[in-house]
Amino acid sequence: MNIKSNEKTENSAFELVIEVGAAEFQSAIDKVYNKQKNRINVPGFRKGKAPRKMVEKMYGTEIFFEDAISLAYPDAYEAALKETGLKPVAYPQLEVLDVSADGFTFKATVTVKPEVSIKDYKGLPVGKADVKVSAADIKAELKPYIDRASRLVSVDRKAKKGDTAVIDFEGFKDGVPFQGGKGESYSLELGSGSFVPGFEEQVIGMKAGDEKDLDITFPENYTPELAGAAVVFKVKVHEVKEKQEPEVDDEFAKDVSEFDTLEEFKKDLGEKLKTRRQEQADRDFETAVIDALIEKLECDVPQAMIDHRADKMLEDYANRIQGQGIGFENYLQMMGMTLDELRAQSKTAAERNVRSDLALEAVAAAEGIEATDADVDEEIAKLAEQYKLEADKVRELVSMEDLRIDLAMRKALDLVKGAAKKPAKKAKKADGAEGEEDEPEEKPAKKKTASKGKGKAASDSEEN
Repeated sequence: MNIKSNEKTENSAFELVIEVGAAEFQSAIDKVYNKQKNRINVPGFRKGKAPRKMVEKMYGTEIFFEDAISLAYPDAYEAALKETGLKPVAYPQLEVLDVSADGFTFKATVTVKPEVSIKDYKGLPVGKADVKVSAADIKAELKPYIDRASRLVSVDRKAKKGDTAVIDFEGFKDGVPFQGGKGESYSLELGSGSFVPGFEEQVIGMKAGDEKDLDITFPENYTPELAGAAVVFKVKVHEVKEKQEPEVDDEFAKDVSEFDTLEEFKKDLGEKLKTRRQEQADRDFETAVIDALIEKLECDVPQAMIDHRADKMLEDYANRIQGQGIGFENYLQMMGMTLDELRAQSKTAAERNVRSDLALEAVAAAEGIEATDADVDEEIAKLAEQYKLEADKVRELVSMEDLRIDLAMRKALDLVKGAAKKPAKKAKKADGAEGEEDEPEEKPAKKKTASKGKGKAASDSEEN
């Protein structure tokens, strides 16, 4: 391998012209010949027994060139990268310039990381949301447990919204029953919106034993044979049931949870909800910090770098889908998407990820942040535990250089998050214009006194 030229063409691209000599090329041709000879027919020879020279004489000396180039160029390219010290961030663009029995020359356009500048990354105006849990929130958390413990009880009255009506029904279009329009002893929750618009509303007010014709017009976006059609449903109500909720007390808590009292159960629900909201607030805060940091980044990101990241994201996504036992092509068909459409969607996320990495690497470089051996050992131990592997096996599978870069970026992100400052609230000035509100001066806490007329009902409605 010989590098004939190495030219920087723009901010983040180099053109290498690489020459592969006769010895290397002929060695690659020999390998291709030995792999393919059993499939080549030469009159007078059994398959696989015709000498290479005879095959080339019959089919032309170029018969093995294309496959030999494909076999030889990766090693030549890697050797050129090692010699030049270039570290590509995308797949190279390759072009064969000339080829003969004496070797071939190709051009490789190599994309490297762009030059990056970042400043004012400390004190980003990003705040984290305050997390609170109210009594109403805990009531909402209790509702699914109450719904599951509720039962339907027959009632002798007219049906109302929220009830379940047990009905027979049959639909007619122009006096003729239509397919899929009939049901017997069907339990319909009124107000669920599970039937065609107008149906459930007309059942409300009926009671057991009632029969009624419902005039219904199907929506225009319904199935073609019924879209926009005026039909009649004949309905008979067999039974009306209402939902009977359990008494929400200590016995209820014992039935639906591992707690002995309702207060303990509600406290646990509140703590879990607060934890979920805190985790979401942390994620939202980190996202906002990264977005603000990206705004401080000054660089021209090469499109090849974004395309490469999008392709890697797609590859990982496809592997996850196939890991669930679903063919990726079948998945795309189910989603009604093409691979090109999915790739186009992924490019937005890919560009953000690339810019985020470049910004964090720039912060780490500016602050002299590096991953220590202890940091690496700790991360290896976590990965070993996560994937149930020996630490030494993890070290074989993971690029230590990439791991150190990733850990340094995490440290840089922690630094930027820790230095972020919650923006000052906007306050109305006397003239009505908005301005920054000064932080209120801290005042001594007042002693709490009982408010007249404030009892248990009022205190229960306050936030935890």
